[in-house]
Amino acid sequence: MNLFQRVTGHLSTITRHKIKVTQLCFKMGLYKQGLLHDLSKYSWVELSAGFKYYQGDRSPIDAEKKALGYSLGWLHHKGRNKHHWEYWLDRTKGVLECVEMPKNYLKESICDRVAACMIYQKDKYTDESAYNYFMNGTDKDYMHPNSAALMKTYLTWIKEKGLDEAFEMIKADV
Repeated sequence: MNLFQRVTGHLSTITRHKIKVTQLCFKMGLYKQGLLHDLSKYSWVELSAGFKYYQGDRSPIDAEKKALGYSLGWLHHKGRNKHHWEYWLDRTKGVLECVEMPKNYLKESICDRVAACMIYQKDKYTDESAYNYFMNGTDKDYMHPNSAALMKTYLTWIKEKGLDEAFEMIKADV
């Protein structure tokens, strides 16, 4: 894939993702978060990594981590976006602690995960996709236990009740 294809492909992917997350956030009543979601993806440090490591079927972050052992784009992104559980890590007295995510950011994270599955899986997306990704990954092992449990609950609702009904339930869960 040449540079032009990687640049246009990455810009298209992150913009479609941003629009989808915004729509999902609006559906959940998170208007400000929907509008501001992932704006850091348009910063140079994140864009340049995306352009270089764009593949089209998964996040460039994974390819950058594979190539370098870390991702500057991801380090920048997670430090500026509160809907990522990694934002909520803190070191106190030499011990790394997971801080419980505020519910509004956890809800935005649900929108982010669902949208990412929709964008990358395309016609293979189902209401189980985000649940399966979460359960097969390791995020739940490192998140604050209450945040991980609530994430699993919300994703289970989506899997079992469908997106529309589950989003109404999540929106109402204050």
